[in-house]
Amino acid sequence: MLTRFLSHVGRFILMLKGMLNKPENRKVYWKEFMHQCYDIGYRSLPIVVIIATFLGAVMTLQSAYQLVSPIIPRYVIAQIVRDSTILELAPTMICVVLAGVVGSKIASELGNMRISEQIDALEIMGINTKTYLIMPKVVAALLMVPCLIILAIVVSMIGGYAAGAATGTVLPDQFHYGLTTDFVPFNMYVALAKTFTFAFIISAIPAYYGYHVEGGALEIGRSSTTSVVVSCITILLADYGITALMLSNG
Repeated sequence: MLTRFLSHVGRFILMLKGMLNKPENRKVYWKEFMHQCYDIGYRSLPIVVIIATFLGAVMTLQSAYQLVSPIIPRYVIAQIVRDSTILELAPTMICVVLAGVVGSKIASELGNMRISEQIDALEIMGINTKTYLIMPKVVAALLMVPCLIILAIVVSMIGGYAAGAATGTVLPDQFHYGLTTDFVPFNMYVALAKTFTFAFIISAIPAYYGYHVEGGALEIGRSSTTSVVVSCITILLADYGITALMLSNG
């Protein structure tokens, strides 16, 4: 078990090292990069907006249900929604979903290219396939995922605002006051640190499993599933590590 784990780590590091070589044709790489930005960013917008909206709405109603004491002002609900969304819900929940949506696509795409020998054909032509196929995906994820998370934070708060106003649990003025009161800018730095880390995980790990797949169509499915599982576990471990560092610096 340990030997297999160390073998995967070594191959993963070698893949990253090979990915950082200088591109042969910048125009072709730029075209591939823009294509990946479209796939990772634009195509993920609907699911991100839907999840973020309901996360904010549910968090608002859940907080209102639990804070039954008349001593606690209602605007505290908005503060809970704001801080929970920024620190945990938006970065972690959205990236776990993206690990399934984006990660499985990356693993399946590269796995299909490996099985059909397209990667071998590119290498025979003298193209560094790690740089051409993997680097644009990783860089696009590092650019687009933070944008999606920032959008998710905004949409989640709008969803909470709408849910509070529709049910009467939090008045609009109370919700607005809670959002703007006692805001800690450091929380956004923590959220962005998580986001960039998770973006790398959900792009690099599926790329590794797809690039090194062996066998046929059945192995592509298994590799895609394994990449999603490993990505989610790694995201949760990284989430814990970053949160622990946040508490030690707080």
